[in-house]
Amino acid sequence: MNQEVKDQVVLSVMAKYAERSATGLRKYGVTLDREDLTIFDWINHAQEEAMDFTLYLERIRKEISLEKVKSFSEGYREAMKQNQKDAIIELYNMDKDKG
Repeated sequence: MNQEVKDQVVLSVMAKYAERSATGLRKYGVTLDREDLTIFDWINHAQEEAMDFTLYLERIRKEISLEKVKSFSEGYREAMKQNQKDAIIELYNMDKDKG
């Protein structure tokens, strides 16, 4: 595969794969070309990685949900403050009109 890649997103992902491969080689001393694992070992590794992935997704989901709640709460509080200010101004103006 000697195609020139121009897509910056693809290049970024390729760089991350290369770094991940180098990290694995430094950490474990082997590449994915290793021959000491059975097909079931590979399946177990893949399942463990997939389980980690779902845990990361759940953590992200909770963070997003928490941010939505915080944002809504802050917006609601601000709206209530503004409504109170508007009500006070309205009462003041009504009182002023009577006088």
